[in-house]
Amino acid sequence: MMLALLVFLFVAGGVFAAYFATTELPGILAARKLDQRLREVSTDVKDLDPSGEDSSIVKREKAGPIPGIDRLVAHTAAGTWLTRLIEQSGVRTTPGTIVLASLLLATGGTFVASLFIHQPLALPIFTVVGGIAPYALLVHRRGSRLKRFEEQFPEALDLLSRGIRAGHAFQTAMGMVADELPEPVGPEFKKTFDQQNFGLPLRDALNELSDRIATLDVRFFVTAVLIQRDTGGNLAEILDNLAHVVRERFKIHRQIRVHTAHGRFTGYVLLALPAALSVALNFINPEHMALLFHEHMGQMMLIGAIVMQTIGYFWIRQVIKIEV
Repeated sequence: MMLALLVFLFVAGGVFAAYFATTELPGILAARKLDQRLREVSTDVKDLDPSGEDSSIVKREKAGPIPGIDRLVAHTAAGTWLTRLIEQSGVRTTPGTIVLASLLLATGGTFVASLFIHQPLALPIFTVVGGIAPYALLVHRRGSRLKRFEEQFPEALDLLSRGIRAGHAFQTAMGMVADELPEPVGPEFKKTFDQQNFGLPLRDALNELSDRIATLDVRFFVTAVLIQRDTGGNLAEILDNLAHVVRERFKIHRQIRVHTAHGRFTGYVLLALPAALSVALNFINPEHMALLFHEHMGQMMLIGAIVMQTIGYFWIRQVIKIEV
């Protein structure tokens, strides 16, 4: 069976390589040649942007390892969701690359499980874990990026307020925020600034910002700015008050984390205790633990334990989760 699996992987890899070499490789080589020629006759982008990053609203389409996958994924609802997830996470990749990585990791997990772990339950577990790993990484990166944005957002509001008090227009103050603040606040405001510069109405540009950064603070900011533009008022004072509210919310968040630390660590301990105990018992009495893996009743008990541990972990997270 292992020989047949290796032959299948080798033949499938050869077919993919031949397809890529005959259909996509000539176009990629021509595009690289054209890009190199354009770089020779144009100004170096790094001379204009010291960071070397393409933060302009006018972007070239990024091609993944197999452009056909990108085109196939782009016409599906899942592709739209994945594109938004990649944009929110700040990872420079394409939906086709993520799908390809998911397929490769799922296949690799299946191969490793069948080669080294001779357990019926290990095969689907390794396949599922390998398949969802790229998406889980994107979700984690998105969460970390949104947290950094929330921490830097009060500083952006203060800079906007000071720019307006200095006599600048709101759009000009957004450009100052884009130039002065680091990732992720600076690039996100840069996109909004470029969008309205290229003709998109400010209302739509701000709504795009609230869609990309789906946090309560940004929705407050967008709502306050749009209401002020319709009804009038002191926008600088509004932004100062909003920055104060955001900072107070952060204080409450940190106090809540202190008070819920006991519950969070209890969840971590309860989640890790059965796994650590099973490893210890496997070293102490391997024959006794082998019953859980070889007997049907033991396998059912393992599945039940994993399901109940997962439910308990998310239950504890919901108990200690407090919205402010």
